[in-house]
Amino acid sequence: MRATLQSRLHAFLERHLPEQRLFLRNDSETRFIRLSSTTQAIAITGSALLLGWTIIASAILIMDNIGAGGLRDQAARERSTYETRLNALAAERDQRAAEAVSAQARFNQALLEVSKMQSSLLASEQRRKELETGIALVQNTLRTAMAERDDARDRIAGLNATLAQTTGTGGSEAMRAQDMQATLTFMADALDRTAAEREMAVVDAAAAYELAHKTEYDRRLQQDRNDHIFAQLEEALAISVAPLDKMFGAAGLNADRLIDQVRQGYSGQGGPLTPIALSTKGTPPDADSLRANQILQGMDKLNLYRIAAQKTPFSLPLKSAFRYTSGFGARWGRMHYGTDFAAAYGTPIYATADGVVIHAGPASGYGRLIKIQHEFGIETRYGHLSKLRVKVGQRVSRGELIGDMGNSGRSTGTHLHYEVRVGDKPVNPMIYIKAARDVF
Repeated sequence: MRATLQSRLHAFLERHLPEQRLFLRNDSETRFIRLSSTTQAIAITGSALLLGWTIIASAILIMDNIGAGGLRDQAARERSTYETRLNALAAERDQRAAEAVSAQARFNQALLEVSKMQSSLLASEQRRKELETGIALVQNTLRTAMAERDDARDRIAGLNATLAQTTGTGGSEAMRAQDMQATLTFMADALDRTAAEREMAVVDAAAAYELAHKTEYDRRLQQDRNDHIFAQLEEALAISVAPLDKMFGAAGLNADRLIDQVRQGYSGQGGPLTPIALSTKGTPPDADSLRANQILQGMDKLNLYRIAAQKTPFSLPLKSAFRYTSGFGARWGRMHYGTDFAAAYGTPIYATADGVVIHAGPASGYGRLIKIQHEFGIETRYGHLSKLRVKVGQRVSRGELIGDMGNSGRSTGTHLHYEVRVGDKPVNPMIYIKAARDVF
Protein backbone atom coordinates (compact mmCIF):
# COMPACT_ATOMS: atom_id res chain seq x y z
CA MET A 1 0.00 0.00 0.00
CA ARG A 2 2.78 2.37 0.91
CA ALA A 3 4.68 1.53 -2.32
CA THR A 4 1.56 2.23 -4.36
CA LEU A 5 1.17 5.69 -2.78
CA GLN A 6 4.82 6.50 -3.41
CA SER A 7 4.56 5.44 -7.05
CA ARG A 8 1.41 7.50 -7.57
CA LEU A 9 3.02 10.53 -5.94
CA HIS A 10 6.12 10.09 -8.09
CA ALA A 11 3.98 9.78 -11.24
CA PHE A 12 2.07 12.95 -10.27
CA LEU A 13 5.31 14.85 -9.79
CA GLU A 14 6.75 13.51 -13.08
CA ARG A 15 3.63 14.59 -14.90
CA HIS A 16 3.46 18.15 -13.47
CA LEU A 17 7.14 18.71 -12.71
CA PRO A 18 9.17 16.83 -15.32
CA GLU A 19 12.88 16.45 -14.73
CA GLN A 20 14.90 19.54 -15.64
CA ARG A 21 18.57 19.93 -16.48
CA LEU A 22 20.51 23.12 -15.91
CA PHE A 23 23.58 23.34 -18.21
CA LEU A 24 26.68 25.23 -17.11
CA ARG A 25 29.26 25.83 -19.85
CA ASN A 26 32.72 27.44 -19.78
CA ASP A 27 35.58 27.64 -22.30
CA SER A 28 36.85 24.13 -21.71
CA GLU A 29 33.89 22.02 -20.70
CA THR A 30 30.16 21.80 -20.23
CA ARG A 31 28.41 20.56 -17.11
CA PHE A 32 24.78 20.23 -16.09
CA ILE A 33 22.75 19.99 -12.89
CA ARG A 34 19.83 17.63 -12.83
CA LEU A 35 16.73 18.83 -11.05
CA SER A 36 14.48 15.93 -10.26
CA SER A 37 10.74 16.24 -9.69
CA THR A 38 11.20 15.73 -5.95
CA THR A 39 13.88 18.45 -5.75
CA GLN A 40 11.66 20.87 -7.64
CA ALA A 41 8.70 20.08 -5.33
CA ILE A 42 10.84 20.66 -2.23
CA ALA A 43 12.18 23.98 -3.62
CA ILE A 44 8.68 25.20 -4.56
CA THR A 45 7.28 24.18 -1.13
CA GLY A 46 10.13 25.94 0.70
CA SER A 47 9.68 29.09 -1.39
CA ALA A 48 5.93 29.09 -0.68
CA LEU A 49 6.51 28.65 3.06
CA LEU A 50 9.06 31.47 3.10
CA LEU A 51 6.71 33.76 1.18
CA GLY A 52 3.81 32.92 3.53
CA TRP A 53 5.90 33.54 6.64
CA THR A 54 7.04 36.89 5.23
CA ILE A 55 3.45 37.95 4.58
CA ILE A 56 2.27 36.90 8.04
CA ALA A 57 5.20 38.63 9.83
CA SER A 58 4.62 41.83 7.86
CA ALA A 59 0.92 41.82 8.78
CA ILE A 60 1.71 41.29 12.48
CA LEU A 61 4.25 44.12 12.42
CA ILE A 62 1.79 46.49 10.73
CA MET A 63 -0.94 45.65 13.26
CA ASP A 64 1.47 46.22 16.16
CA ASN A 65 2.39 49.64 14.79
CA ILE A 66 -1.27 50.59 14.37
CA GLY A 67 -2.08 49.45 17.94
CA ALA A 68 0.92 51.26 19.43
CA GLY A 69 -0.11 54.45 17.67
CA GLY A 70 -3.62 54.20 19.17
CA LEU A 71 -2.21 53.64 22.68
CA ARG A 72 0.08 56.64 22.31
CA ASP A 73 -2.85 58.82 21.27
CA GLN A 74 -4.92 57.55 24.16
CA ALA A 75 -2.05 58.19 26.61
CA ALA A 76 -1.65 61.72 25.23
CA ARG A 77 -5.36 62.39 25.68
CA GLU A 78 -5.34 61.05 29.23
CA ARG A 79 -2.28 63.12 30.06
CA SER A 80 -3.94 66.25 28.68
CA THR A 81 -7.08 65.52 30.71
CA TYR A 82 -5.04 64.92 33.86
CA GLU A 83 -3.04 68.15 33.41
CA THR A 84 -6.28 70.09 32.96
CA ARG A 85 -7.68 68.55 36.13
CA LEU A 86 -4.44 69.23 38.00
CA ASN A 87 -4.52 72.88 36.96
CA ALA A 88 -8.13 73.15 38.10
CA LEU A 89 -7.24 71.58 41.48
CA ALA A 90 -4.31 73.98 41.85
CA ALA A 91 -6.58 76.95 41.13
CA GLU A 92 -9.14 75.63 43.62
CA ARG A 93 -6.41 75.14 46.23
CA ASP A 94 -5.22 78.74 45.74
CA GLN A 95 -8.80 79.96 46.08
CA ARG A 96 -9.28 77.99 49.30
CA ALA A 97 -6.02 79.36 50.64
CA ALA A 98 -7.18 82.92 49.88
CA GLU A 99 -10.48 82.21 51.63
CA ALA A 100 -8.61 80.83 54.64
CA VAL A 101 -6.49 84.01 54.82
CA SER A 102 -9.65 86.11 54.61
CA ALA A 103 -11.32 84.05 57.36
CA GLN A 104 -8.23 84.48 59.56
CA ALA A 105 -8.37 88.24 58.99
CA ARG A 106 -12.05 88.29 59.94
CA PHE A 107 -11.27 86.26 63.03
CA ASN A 108 -8.49 88.68 64.07
CA GLN A 109 -10.86 91.61 63.51
CA ALA A 110 -13.47 89.86 65.65
CA LEU A 111 -10.93 89.42 68.47
CA LEU A 112 -10.09 93.15 68.26
CA GLU A 113 -13.79 94.04 68.44
CA VAL A 114 -14.23 91.76 71.47
CA SER A 115 -11.32 93.48 73.20
CA LYS A 116 -12.82 96.91 72.47
CA MET A 117 -16.26 95.74 73.57
CA GLN A 118 -14.90 94.38 76.84
CA SER A 119 -13.12 97.69 77.49
CA SER A 120 -16.34 99.59 76.75
CA LEU A 121 -18.31 97.32 79.08
CA LEU A 122 -15.78 97.89 81.87
CA ALA A 123 -15.92 101.68 81.31
CA SER A 124 -19.73 101.57 81.31
CA GLU A 125 -19.71 99.55 84.52
CA GLN A 126 -17.35 102.12 86.08
CA ARG A 127 -19.63 105.01 85.04
CA ARG A 128 -22.63 103.15 86.47
CA LYS A 129 -20.86 102.73 89.79
CA GLU A 130 -19.94 106.44 89.83
CA LEU A 131 -23.55 107.38 89.06
CA GLU A 132 -24.80 105.14 91.88
CA THR A 133 -22.32 106.81 94.25
CA GLY A 134 -23.48 110.30 93.15
CA ILE A 135 -27.15 109.42 93.58
CA ALA A 136 -26.41 107.96 97.03
CA LEU A 137 -24.67 111.24 98.03
CA VAL A 138 -27.63 113.30 96.82
CA GLN A 139 -30.01 111.06 98.72
CA ASN A 140 -27.90 111.43 101.89
CA THR A 141 -27.90 115.23 101.45
CA LEU A 142 -31.67 115.25 101.04
CA ARG A 143 -32.13 113.09 104.11
CA THR A 144 -29.84 115.40 106.14
CA ALA A 145 -31.73 118.50 104.95
CA MET A 146 -35.07 116.92 105.79
CA ALA A 147 -33.78 115.93 109.24
CA GLU A 148 -32.51 119.45 109.87
CA ARG A 149 -35.84 120.84 108.69
CA ASP A 150 -37.74 118.60 111.11
CA ASP A 151 -35.33 119.56 113.90
CA ALA A 152 -35.92 123.26 113.16
CA ARG A 153 -39.68 122.73 113.29
CA ASP A 154 -39.33 120.96 116.64
CA ARG A 155 -37.20 123.77 117.99
CA ILE A 156 -39.71 126.39 116.76
CA ALA A 157 -42.52 124.49 118.43
CA GLY A 158 -40.48 124.35 121.66
CA LEU A 159 -39.77 128.05 121.48
CA ASN A 160 -43.46 128.79 120.92
CA ALA A 161 -44.36 126.72 123.98
CA THR A 162 -41.69 128.49 126.04
CA LEU A 163 -42.95 131.85 124.81
CA ALA A 164 -46.52 130.99 125.75
CA GLN A 165 -45.44 129.94 129.22
CA THR A 166 -43.43 133.10 129.63
CA THR A 167 -46.31 135.29 128.50
CA GLY A 168 -48.76 133.49 130.79
CA THR A 169 -46.68 133.95 133.94
CA GLY A 170 -46.50 137.67 133.51
CA GLY A 171 -43.40 139.86 133.40
CA SER A 172 -42.44 143.15 132.05
CA GLU A 173 -43.48 144.15 128.57
CA ALA A 174 -39.90 144.92 127.62
CA MET A 175 -38.66 141.46 128.52
CA ARG A 176 -41.46 139.82 126.53
CA ALA A 177 -40.64 141.99 123.50
CA GLN A 178 -36.92 141.17 123.81
CA ASP A 179 -37.64 137.44 124.03
CA MET A 180 -40.01 137.61 121.08
CA GLN A 181 -37.38 139.46 119.01
CA ALA A 182 -34.74 136.87 119.84
CA THR A 183 -37.12 134.06 119.01
CA LEU A 184 -38.10 135.61 115.67
CA THR A 185 -34.45 136.20 114.81
CA PHE A 186 -33.55 132.57 115.59
CA MET A 187 -36.52 131.31 113.60
CA ALA A 188 -35.64 133.52 110.61
CA ASP A 189 -32.04 132.31 110.62
CA ALA A 190 -33.16 128.68 110.85
CA LEU A 191 -35.67 129.12 108.04
CA ASP A 192 -33.05 130.85 105.87
CA ARG A 193 -30.58 127.99 106.40
CA THR A 194 -33.27 125.40 105.69
CA ALA A 195 -34.37 127.21 102.50
CA ALA A 196 -30.78 127.46 101.28
CA GLU A 197 -30.16 123.78 101.99
CA ARG A 198 -33.43 122.84 100.26
CA GLU A 199 -32.52 124.88 97.18
CA MET A 200 -29.09 123.25 97.12
CA ALA A 201 -30.68 119.82 97.42
CA VAL A 202 -33.08 120.63 94.59
CA VAL A 203 -30.17 121.74 92.38
CA ASP A 204 -28.22 118.59 93.25
CA ALA A 205 -31.26 116.41 92.57
CA ALA A 206 -31.84 118.09 89.20
CA ALA A 207 -28.19 117.57 88.27
CA ALA A 208 -28.41 113.95 89.38
CA TYR A 209 -31.55 113.35 87.31
CA GLU A 210 -29.92 115.02 84.29
CA LEU A 211 -26.83 112.86 84.74
CA ALA A 212 -29.06 109.79 85.08
CA HIS A 213 -30.89 110.63 81.83
CA LYS A 214 -27.61 111.23 80.03
CA THR A 215 -26.17 107.98 81.40
CA GLU A 216 -29.27 106.07 80.30
CA TYR A 217 -28.96 107.56 76.80
CA ASP A 218 -25.27 106.61 76.66
CA ARG A 219 -26.16 103.15 77.92
CA ARG A 220 -28.70 102.67 75.13
CA LEU A 221 -26.20 103.83 72.50
CA GLN A 222 -23.62 101.47 73.94
CA GLN A 223 -26.22 98.67 73.94
CA ASP A 224 -26.95 99.27 70.26
CA ARG A 225 -23.23 99.20 69.47
CA ASN A 226 -22.83 96.04 71.53
CA ASP A 227 -25.74 94.37 69.71
CA HIS A 228 -24.13 95.24 66.35
CA ILE A 229 -20.75 93.91 67.50
CA PHE A 230 -22.37 90.76 68.94
CA ALA A 231 -24.20 90.14 65.65
CA GLN A 232 -20.97 90.51 63.66
CA LEU A 233 -19.09 88.19 66.02
CA GLU A 234 -21.84 85.57 65.97
CA GLU A 235 -21.92 85.67 62.17
CA ALA A 236 -18.13 85.39 61.96
CA LEU A 237 -18.17 82.43 64.36
CA ALA A 238 -20.91 80.67 62.38
CA ILE A 239 -18.98 81.18 59.12
CA SER A 240 -15.72 79.98 60.67
CA VAL A 241 -17.00 76.97 62.65
CA ALA A 242 -19.37 75.46 60.05
CA PRO A 243 -16.60 74.44 57.56
CA LEU A 244 -14.58 72.91 60.40
CA ASP A 245 -17.58 70.87 61.56
CA LYS A 246 -18.05 69.69 57.97
CA MET A 247 -14.33 68.89 57.59
CA PHE A 248 -14.11 66.70 60.71
CA GLY A 249 -17.42 65.03 59.86
CA ALA A 250 -16.26 64.23 56.31
CA ALA A 251 -13.09 62.69 57.74
CA GLY A 252 -15.18 60.44 60.00
CA LEU A 253 -13.77 61.99 63.19
CA ASN A 254 -15.75 62.71 66.37
CA ALA A 255 -15.22 66.46 66.70
CA ASP A 256 -16.50 66.67 70.29
CA ARG A 257 -14.15 63.90 71.43
CA LEU A 258 -11.17 65.53 69.68
CA ILE A 259 -11.98 68.92 71.23
CA ASP A 260 -12.19 67.35 74.71
CA GLN A 261 -8.76 65.77 74.21
CA VAL A 262 -7.29 69.07 73.02
CA ARG A 263 -8.88 70.93 75.95
CA GLN A 264 -7.30 68.46 78.40
CA GLY A 265 -3.89 69.11 76.85
CA TYR A 266 -4.40 72.91 76.75
CA SER A 267 -6.13 73.59 80.07
CA GLY A 268 -4.46 76.90 80.99
CA GLN A 269 -6.74 79.88 81.71
CA GLY A 270 -6.47 83.67 81.63
CA GLY A 271 -5.79 86.28 79.00
CA PRO A 272 -8.12 88.28 76.71
CA LEU A 273 -10.58 85.38 76.21
CA THR A 274 -11.33 84.91 79.94
CA PRO A 275 -15.16 84.87 80.38
CA ILE A 276 -16.73 88.09 81.68
CA ALA A 277 -17.34 87.90 85.44
CA LEU A 278 -21.04 87.61 86.31
CA SER A 279 -22.79 89.58 89.05
CA THR A 280 -21.77 88.82 92.63
CA LYS A 281 -24.80 90.52 94.22
CA GLY A 282 -27.04 87.48 93.92
CA THR A 283 -28.91 88.86 90.89
CA PRO A 284 -29.15 86.94 87.59
CA PRO A 285 -26.49 87.84 84.94
CA ASP A 286 -27.58 90.37 82.35
CA ALA A 287 -28.22 89.42 78.71
CA ASP A 288 -25.04 91.10 77.44
CA SER A 289 -22.86 89.11 79.83
CA LEU A 290 -24.51 85.84 78.80
CA ARG A 291 -24.22 86.71 75.12
CA ALA A 292 -20.58 87.74 75.46
CA ASN A 293 -19.75 84.53 77.32
CA GLN A 294 -21.44 82.46 74.59
CA ILE A 295 -19.33 84.23 71.95
CA LEU A 296 -16.16 83.68 73.99
CA GLN A 297 -17.06 80.01 74.36
CA GLY A 298 -17.55 79.83 70.58
CA MET A 299 -14.16 81.44 70.03
CA ASP A 300 -12.62 78.98 72.46
CA LYS A 301 -14.19 76.13 70.47
CA LEU A 302 -12.89 77.66 67.23
CA ASN A 303 -9.39 77.87 68.71
CA LEU A 304 -9.59 74.24 69.86
CA TYR A 305 -10.74 73.28 66.36
CA ARG A 306 -7.68 75.05 64.95
CA ILE A 307 -5.37 73.14 67.30
CA ALA A 308 -7.07 69.81 66.48
CA ALA A 309 -6.83 70.52 62.74
CA GLN A 310 -3.13 71.35 63.13
CA LYS A 311 -2.55 67.92 64.69
CA THR A 312 -4.63 65.98 62.11
CA PRO A 313 -3.18 65.11 58.64
CA PHE A 314 -5.54 67.22 56.52
CA SER A 315 -2.87 68.81 54.29
CA LEU A 316 -1.03 67.45 51.24
CA PRO A 317 2.52 66.10 51.66
CA LEU A 318 3.68 67.99 48.54
CA LYS A 319 3.56 71.66 47.62
CA SER A 320 5.01 71.26 44.10
CA ALA A 321 3.24 70.01 40.98
CA PHE A 322 2.47 66.28 41.08
CA ARG A 323 0.10 63.65 39.73
CA TYR A 324 -1.76 60.80 41.39
CA THR A 325 -0.50 57.43 40.13
CA SER A 326 -2.22 54.96 42.43
CA GLY A 327 -4.96 55.19 45.04
CA PHE A 328 -5.94 53.33 48.19
CA GLY A 329 -7.39 49.84 47.66
CA ALA A 330 -6.81 46.57 45.84
CA ARG A 331 -4.12 46.67 43.11
CA TRP A 332 -2.83 43.71 41.06
CA GLY A 333 -4.41 41.24 43.45
CA ARG A 334 -2.86 42.86 46.54
CA MET A 335 -3.99 45.58 48.95
CA HIS A 336 -2.42 49.03 48.46
CA TYR A 337 -2.61 50.79 51.83
CA GLY A 338 -1.77 54.32 50.70
CA THR A 339 -1.85 56.91 47.92
CA ASP A 340 1.02 57.43 45.44
CA PHE A 341 2.11 60.89 44.27
CA ALA A 342 4.55 61.14 41.34
CA ALA A 343 6.81 64.14 40.73
CA ALA A 344 10.43 64.95 39.87
CA TYR A 345 13.25 63.17 41.71
CA GLY A 346 14.18 65.12 44.87
CA THR A 347 10.82 66.94 45.19
CA PRO A 348 10.46 68.21 48.81
CA ILE A 349 8.14 66.19 51.08
CA TYR A 350 6.39 67.94 53.99
CA ALA A 351 4.72 66.73 57.22
CA THR A 352 0.93 66.80 56.95
CA ALA A 353 0.35 67.49 60.68
CA ASP A 354 2.17 68.19 63.95
CA GLY A 355 3.74 65.12 65.50
CA VAL A 356 6.85 63.20 66.60
CA VAL A 357 9.11 61.16 64.27
CA ILE A 358 9.10 57.52 65.42
CA HIS A 359 10.99 56.00 62.44
CA ALA A 360 13.46 57.46 59.95
CA GLY A 361 15.39 54.85 57.98
CA PRO A 362 15.10 51.84 55.68
CA ALA A 363 12.09 49.51 55.90
CA SER A 364 11.18 46.39 53.93
CA GLY A 365 9.31 47.32 50.76
CA TYR A 366 9.19 51.02 51.68
CA GLY A 367 12.83 51.85 51.01
CA ARG A 368 13.73 54.97 53.00
CA LEU A 369 10.71 55.49 55.25
CA ILE A 370 9.58 58.17 57.72
CA LYS A 371 6.85 57.50 60.30
CA ILE A 372 5.28 60.37 62.26
CA GLN A 373 3.05 59.79 65.31
CA HIS A 374 0.30 62.42 65.66
CA GLU A 375 -2.34 63.06 68.30
CA PHE A 376 -5.59 61.05 68.51
CA GLY A 377 -3.82 57.76 67.64
CA ILE A 378 -3.04 58.84 64.04
CA GLU A 379 0.19 57.88 62.23
CA THR A 380 1.45 58.94 58.78
CA ARG A 381 4.05 57.16 56.62
CA TYR A 382 6.20 58.54 53.79
CA GLY A 383 7.94 55.86 51.69
CA HIS A 384 10.44 55.46 48.79
CA LEU A 385 12.31 58.66 49.77
CA SER A 386 15.72 59.57 48.36
CA LYS A 387 16.82 61.58 51.40
CA LEU A 388 15.73 61.82 55.05
CA ARG A 389 15.83 65.27 56.71
CA VAL A 390 14.54 64.34 60.21
CA LYS A 391 15.63 62.05 63.05
CA VAL A 392 13.77 59.73 65.41
CA GLY A 393 12.34 61.64 68.38
CA GLN A 394 12.27 64.96 66.54
CA ARG A 395 9.09 67.05 66.82
CA VAL A 396 7.80 68.39 63.50
CA SER A 397 5.06 70.86 62.59
CA ARG A 398 2.58 70.72 59.76
CA GLY A 399 4.23 71.94 56.56
CA GLU A 400 7.78 71.29 57.82
CA LEU A 401 10.27 69.73 55.35
CA ILE A 402 11.02 66.09 56.28
CA GLY A 403 12.55 64.47 53.16
CA ASP A 404 12.96 64.28 49.38
CA MET A 405 11.02 62.14 46.89
CA GLY A 406 12.91 59.16 45.45
CA ASN A 407 12.70 55.61 44.11
CA SER A 408 14.08 53.51 46.98
CA GLY A 409 12.64 50.16 48.03
CA ARG A 410 10.13 48.15 45.99
CA SER A 411 9.22 50.84 43.48
CA THR A 412 8.78 51.06 39.70
CA GLY A 413 9.57 54.78 39.43
CA THR A 414 10.08 58.03 41.33
CA HIS A 415 7.08 58.68 43.59
CA LEU A 416 5.93 59.12 47.20
CA HIS A 417 3.93 56.38 48.92
CA TYR A 418 1.81 58.18 51.57
CA GLU A 419 -0.17 56.32 54.26
CA VAL A 420 -2.50 57.35 57.10
CA ARG A 421 -3.18 54.87 59.93
CA VAL A 422 -5.63 55.28 62.81
CA GLY A 423 -4.96 52.90 65.66
CA ASP A 424 -2.52 51.05 63.33
CA LYS A 425 -5.40 50.46 60.88
CA PRO A 426 -4.80 51.86 57.36
CA VAL A 427 -7.39 54.37 56.10
CA ASN A 428 -7.65 56.18 52.79
CA PRO A 429 -5.50 59.37 52.99
CA MET A 430 -7.73 61.08 50.42
CA ILE A 431 -10.58 61.12 52.98
CA TYR A 432 -8.61 63.67 55.02
CA ILE A 433 -7.23 65.58 52.01
CA LYS A 434 -10.66 65.94 50.34
CA ALA A 435 -12.32 66.88 53.64
CA ALA A 436 -9.93 69.83 54.04
CA ARG A 437 -10.27 71.25 50.51
CA ASP A 438 -13.08 73.62 51.58
CA VAL A 439 -11.14 74.90 54.62
CA PHE A 440 -7.38 75.09 53.90
